[in-house]
Amino acid sequence: MPTLQWSDNFELDLPAMDDTHREFVDLLAAVEAAPDDTLLARWAELVEHTDAHFGREDGWMQATRFASSNCHSMQHKIVLQVMREGLARGQAGEFAVVRQMAAELAVWFAHHADAMDAALALHLRRVGFDPATGLMTRPDALPAELIHGCGGTSCSEPATSAEPAAETTA
Repeated sequence: MPTLQWSDNFELDLPAMDDTHREFVDLLAAVEAAPDDTLLARWAELVEHTDAHFGREDGWMQATRFASSNCHSMQHKIVLQVMREGLARGQAGEFAVVRQMAAELAVWFAHHADAMDAALALHLRRVGFDPATGLMTRPDALPAELIHGCGGTSCSEPATSAEPAAETTA
């Protein structure tokens, strides 16, 4: 049984995103089920899909006032870099590394979709952005400033003098 299975809980009421996410889950399951002789081909398919998937979402963010350095896009960049490293490691015969990455990717995706992608979908609906056409029906709803966070109100709206930014400790 795959680590990650599609669930209606992943539905974000944005068909372009939901369809892509469903495909991601299916491709990840194919990686997990692949015998060693097809593992790299399945992983390469997943990497290719993920590159296009993240590129689309990053384009939607750019079109709707996300800063190029926002944390959602940065997470995409890092995850894709790690996946490409997994492909290189797999090509060197380290199949266990690829399988471990697949398991970790399943955990990451569930959290990413629930937090960052859900916030992005809400933002896109709020501004009336159509991912298929790139048209926006409510450009007046775009934020005045670029979004630097993930797109949710808790991390993207700039602090005002009456509302200081929360400090975090790690």
